[in-house]
Amino acid sequence: MPFTANRQFKEQPRLLAKAKGMHYTTPDGKQVLDGTAGLWCVNAGHGRQEIVDAISRQAAELDYAPSFQLGHSDSFTAATAVARMMPAGMDRIFFTNSGSESVDTALKIALAYHRARGEGQRTRLIGRERGYHGVGFGGISVGGISTNRKTFSGALLPAVDHLPHTHDVSRNAHSRGQPVHGENFADDLERIIALHDASTIAAVIVEPLAGSTGVLVPPKGYLEKLRAITEKHGILLIFDEVITAFGRLGAATASEYFGITPDIMALAKGISNASVPAGAVAVRRNVHDSILAASENGIEFFHGYTYSAHPLATAAIMATLDIYERDQLFQRARNLSPAFEDAAHQLADARHVIDVRNLGLVAGIELAPRPDAPGARAAEVFRKCFDQGVMVRYTGDIIAVSPPLIIEEAQISEIFKKIGDVLKTVE
Repeated sequence: MPFTANRQFKEQPRLLAKAKGMHYTTPDGKQVLDGTAGLWCVNAGHGRQEIVDAISRQAAELDYAPSFQLGHSDSFTAATAVARMMPAGMDRIFFTNSGSESVDTALKIALAYHRARGEGQRTRLIGRERGYHGVGFGGISVGGISTNRKTFSGALLPAVDHLPHTHDVSRNAHSRGQPVHGENFADDLERIIALHDASTIAAVIVEPLAGSTGVLVPPKGYLEKLRAITEKHGILLIFDEVITAFGRLGAATASEYFGITPDIMALAKGISNASVPAGAVAVRRNVHDSILAASENGIEFFHGYTYSAHPLATAAIMATLDIYERDQLFQRARNLSPAFEDAAHQLADARHVIDVRNLGLVAGIELAPRPDAPGARAAEVFRKCFDQGVMVRYTGDIIAVSPPLIIEEAQISEIFKKIGDVLKTVE
């Protein structure tokens, strides 16, 4: 099982049997309030009939179409629908099947772009400490979570460096929204550039808001400075928006929310409401055009997947994006954000809590670790919350909450109250 302590799980399995709206149902009929949108991905809520119908119709009409030298019309229709939600100019879409594939595709596009422009020496990639970019070799190379890297350390990409992470509990604890301190963390990019020389660097990749490492909200001015430095040196900026896109922050993308447009954007999760595995990479028109212009004949970009633009995925994507627009779920998330913030910060004085941070409909609650067992306290909170009918996530000693955008205010209160009640019982 992925990212699972298999022996412990099999001693006490936690199984899900059904899902509808805001709730999962276990095999024994117990309802569990979904405080994590599945895995940061079921943004429109579970069991949306429109998506079920779209997938069913597509399976009956065209179950699969190869995407090498062939195509199907829905792949282009879906690409147009995705492009409409992207920042201006990011209207070239490459479909994948997961966030990991989107990241590796984005890195390849960056390398292909520089080679196409006659700067093939730009091969270095800059990630960030505590960054999570999936589990492909490219993604874990630019990623910065040591447990994901150490087993494979001898086989990671060699030309990679890392920015420092932006987490500073000593100055930013219990920040509401973006922390005040930390813009200077971006300055380290100039040091890295001076070390390697800009002419060797292809791209910088960051999560606008780092999710899987424990909800690290970017300090004010930080992303703006990264954009300015990369533009100054001709380096591409990649936003990994696998978690943040499609409403999580109350906007179509974090790029829109922060008003900062990258050159390439990795997408997945909420793109299909997780109903069918799907991902995409959105690319600025000039990047796309440069790659195509470098090859007069034949294949311009030697990359792709058997299931790129799978017909069931494109059907799910179009139905999902229709729901987002029709039900104004991004605006709903923005409207709910103040109540969500207030509810999260009511835990600031709860037992073991050393920090609460939030942005949009995502919150991180950091606990003091047990001296002899880092991560064990949060793991216990996760288990007890599930047993009490609320699903949360944990990473290290951080509890993460990121519910579907259809959540009601009463359910927001229920989630954080249940976490608080559980913390009272945890040693």
